[in-house]
Amino acid sequence: MILKLLRIILMPRRFLVLLALVALGLGATGCAAFTNKAPGHGDGLEVVTGFYPLQYVAQRVAGDHAKIINLTKPGSEPHDLELSPAQTVSVITADLVVYEKGLQAAVDAAVDQAHGVRTVDAGEVAGLEPLSHDGHDDAQHDSPGGAEPSDLGDLDPHFWQDPLKLAKVADAVAAALTEADPEHAADFRANAAALDDDLTALDHEYAAGLQGCERDTVVVSHNAFGYLGRYGLFIEPISGLSPEAEPTPADLARLQQLIETDGITTVFGERLVSPKLAESLAHDMGVTTKILDPIEGLSSTTSHDDYLSLMRDNLAALREANGCP
Repeated sequence: MILKLLRIILMPRRFLVLLALVALGLGATGCAAFTNKAPGHGDGLEVVTGFYPLQYVAQRVAGDHAKIINLTKPGSEPHDLELSPAQTVSVITADLVVYEKGLQAAVDAAVDQAHGVRTVDAGEVAGLEPLSHDGHDDAQHDSPGGAEPSDLGDLDPHFWQDPLKLAKVADAVAAALTEADPEHAADFRANAAALDDDLTALDHEYAAGLQGCERDTVVVSHNAFGYLGRYGLFIEPISGLSPEAEPTPADLARLQQLIETDGITTVFGERLVSPKLAESLAHDMGVTTKILDPIEGLSSTTSHDDYLSLMRDNLAALREANGCP
């Protein structure tokens, strides 16, 4: 399977487009339609995004002026994404690709084949910060053999937990869309400004809502919430950066001691991965479990939510667990 994917990725761009279009039943006519499409004309812009928070930003900023194609399906883990030939074609024929370099290897490979396609690297724009280990050696625990689950090294990829960092991405997407479609530049700038206002208000809600709490330590299933530290929280993950990582007995013993000494009432699991680790730790310590959504993607239970509503759900859960006034 890996060898087949490598052969597809390494094919010349024009042949890859033709191969995928033939597989889709579009033939030579479809190929001409794709390769001759001028950005900002015809059927409008096509914007490809790597995973949900980037899709949300693109939809808000582009409005009705672009079709948004998200590569990570609802209910799927972005870290585990593998692209179909059709998805690879969508990347190399896009007017704009919004992704996070180093987080999704398959998307990085497709972008490398997309010569001349306009891109926004959300991680670079947002400004990634060092990963907070909080007692964990993520390189040791994240995957067999000690390999990191991404190419980001010691940087935390989950920047969208900080609304102000996501606002920077919105501004960069607006600038890129303006280059692709100058006719609608005013709309893109206005949409980005409205999103910036929403994200700034959300930031204020977090700052105010997490003041004066009885506790400031949060035990979570994996290390995806480090950016909440700017609101005075100390994040203690059961596993490391990868949701599938396994904690060591020493990790669990340390967390059990922490829960007891700090009077922690809640261990947080999440929706897109198994809750067994969180439930087991909570059961052993006689505390409750709740959901803290890393908002890496939507699921069947959050299909009617969006980034803002999920972040507010997380804030409510944090306030309850930490005894905030």
